[in-house]
Amino acid sequence: MGRPKQFDPEAAVARATEVFWRKGYADTTPQDLVDALGIGKGSLYNTFGSKHALFERALGHYRDNQAAAITGLLEQSGSVKERLRGALRLVAETNLADPDRRGCFAVNTAAALGGADAAATALVRRMFDRTEAAFQAAIEEGQRTGEIDRGRDSRAIASMLLSTLVGMQVLSKTADGPDRSMRTIDAVIDSL
Repeated sequence: MGRPKQFDPEAAVARATEVFWRKGYADTTPQDLVDALGIGKGSLYNTFGSKHALFERALGHYRDNQAAAITGLLEQSGSVKERLRGALRLVAETNLADPDRRGCFAVNTAAALGGADAAATALVRRMFDRTEAAFQAAIEEGQRTGEIDRGRDSRAIASMLLSTLVGMQVLSKTADGPDRSMRTIDAVIDSL
C-alpha cells in the first residue's frame, strides 16, 4: 500500500503557478518545481503526471483567480463605464505594483506558446473568451440602460476592451509609471 500524500495538491498548483508565471514554461525545470513545491520528483509526477499537465493546471488556477477579480468588478452595481474603467485600472495597477513586472500569465503564455502548444493555446483562448464575454455582458447592460449607444456592436466593443487589456499587460512589463495605461484606459472608455 502506498504512502498517503504529504502535501496539498491545490496548494502545490498555486505555488507552481507562481513559478511558471515568473519563469515561463520553457525555462521552468522539473527541479524548479520540486524546489518550489517542497516535494520529490516522484510525488510531482505521481500527482500531476508531467510538467505540462501541471502547467495546464497552473493556467487554470490563474484563470479562475484572475477572472473572479475582473468579473467581480464588472458585475457590481453602478455606472457601467466606471465599472469597465475600474476593471482596466485594476489590471494596470496590479501590473505596476508587481516589482518583477511579470505581466499576465495568460498573455505571456500566448506570446511564448500560442500556436505551438495546442493545449496551452486552447486554455489561453478560453481565458480571453471568458474575459471578452464579461466585457460584452457589461456593455449590453450599459446599452439597456442607455449609458452606451445601442447602435454599437457590443461584441466589437468587448473585443476592443480585451485587446486594450492585453496590450496594457505587455506594455506594463517595461512601464516606468501609470501614465500611459491611465491615458489609454480613459481614451478607450471615453470613446464608448
